[in-house]
Formats: sequence, C-alpha cells, structure tokens
Amino acid sequence: MIKCSKYIKVGTAAILVAGMGLSVTAAFAKTVKVTMTAKEVDLAIDNKGTMYPAWTFDGMIPGKVVRVKEGDVVDFTLINPKANKNSHSIDFHAAEVDVLDEFAPVKPGNSKHFKFTAKRPGTYMYHCGASLMAQHIARGMYGIIIVDPKEGYTKAFPKPDREYVLIQSQYFPNAEDKDGLLENKGWKGSLINGKMFKYDPVHDPDASLVLQSKPGERVRIYFANANINMPVAFHPIAGIWDRVYINGNPKNTLYDIQTYGVAVAEAGAFDLVSPADKATNNAIVDHTMSAALRGAITVLMNKPDADPKAGKGDNILIR
Repeated sequence: MIKCSKYIKVGTAAILVAGMGLSVTAAFAKTVKVTMTAKEVDLAIDNKGTMYPAWTFDGMIPGKVVRVKEGDVVDFTLINPKANKNSHSIDFHAAEVDVLDEFAPVKPGNSKHFKFTAKRPGTYMYHCGASLMAQHIARGMYGIIIVDPKEGYTKAFPKPDREYVLIQSQYFPNAEDKDGLLENKGWKGSLINGKMFKYDPVHDPDASLVLQSKPGERVRIYFANANINMPVAFHPIAGIWDRVYINGNPKNTLYDIQTYGVAVAEAGAFDLVSPADKATNNAIVDHTMSAALRGAITVLMNKPDADPKAGKGDNILIR
C-alpha cells in the first residue's frame, strides 16, 4: 500500500503528490505548443510605408508574444520554407538547452522541433541565432517570451490594469553591410515594434497608434532591447517608474526609478502609475537622444475614455 502524506485538491478531483514523489509545480505544469514559420518578406518600417526586405518569424516584426507560466513546457517547432534563401534558427533566452542542438540553424525546406521547461520567471528576448546573427536580428527576427511566476500576482508583484509589449531595435537600411552592422555604422532609425515612431503622432503626423490607459491605472510595460549594439536608457517622460522588475522577475524589484539602463538583449518589466485625478500623457523613450529622435518614442495617453480593450488579453502588442 502507498501511504500519502497529502493531497492537492483541484475542484472535486484530488491529485496524489507527496506519496508519489510529484512536486506541486510538476502537477500543475502544462505543455504550450508554439509554431513559428521563418518568412523573408518586404515590410513597412515607418508610418509612411517605406518597405524593407525583412526576415521574420511569421511575417511580422516583432514575432508573436509567447506567454507561459513558470514550470510550463514549451513544445516548439520552427519551419523554414523551401522558398527562403537563408538558414534560420531560434534562440529563446528563457531556455536552458544545448546551443549546438536546439538552437542549431535550419536550412530552407527543413524544420526544427524541441522542448524546454520555462524554469525561471521573467521577461526574455528570443531571436534568430543563425550566422551572421547580427544580420538576422537587424532584419527583424526577434520577439519576446514572458514567463509568469507560478504563484501569480502578489503584493510584491501586483496585478496591472493594462500590459504592453515594446521591443526596440536598430534600423540599418543596408543590412547586407555586415561590417557596418558590427561597427555600428549606417543605422538610420530606431524601431519600436517594427516601425520608427510607431506610437508617436507628436513627432510623426503619419502615426495613428498610441498606448492607452485610464488615469491612475497601473500599466506594465514588457520591454526588450533588440538593438545590435546600443544599450537603452529607458525613461517615462512626465513620470517615474513605480517599479522596475529586473529581467521581469518579481524577486529583482527596484522602486521609484527615473531611468533604467537596459543592456543589449536584456528585457524587463516596468510599472507606471499615472495621476488618478486628471488626464495626462507620457512619452516612453530611449533617453539616448540619437535613438529617441530617430524613432524610439512611444506616447501613452492616460484618459478617462481609454479603449477598454487596449493593453488587455491579446492586445498587449499593438500592430
């Protein structure tokens, strides 16, 4: 007879835990299937519609948001269609695997399948790691994976009213100039979620999108620096970061931060709480002026009539 020291109840069912050597994390872990297709397509990189020969995951810059919970298994497949000219791969910064196996390049006409367990909560970048890595990232092959903590929201990690994903990258018109990429020469713009001034109608009259919240709401920004060479001085003009979760992990929390330096390939979570007594606006910028004035400015409008769907559910990365 097996003696059990305790049960975990889920509804009317009971899961045997201690007596069978299972952990609570294992009992509740789930498998999340994610499939991406490498697509070499022309995309607009500004609000005027200037086209660029991009390399992408699923035809988008950035790629889809992958969101799982700590302990979940990510069952991933990368498809590289035969029509592509280049090998591609994926490097999940949230994965602890073998760089020569799971992250190996996939030739046109082939696919790659692997699994990994998202063991550590946080906000992580993913990107193509095929050679020349700088070229693949510069052309648009990057995205974000959010690993929510298994305990959920807590006093130390309060539930936000709205969430948004922002990913910054450098625009090199001539991504074939590999030496230029490595020497940081020839970059002409800063892209936020794939476009210069994407959410900034103040500096670009062709921009039609902004971030929205209601006065007093807690807005959480999941931010990743997908630049090739430059760190980001991440700052909310007319505001102060209420909390900064380094690497997106609630265990790494800073309070009342004006500007936080985000290294290349680093990601994090940033909370901003606007005044509750009036409508206001923030400009979320890279305070490195050469980047801000080339496109790295995002307007957040805090207004009573904010779209109730903005920053919620599947609307955390606005396209």
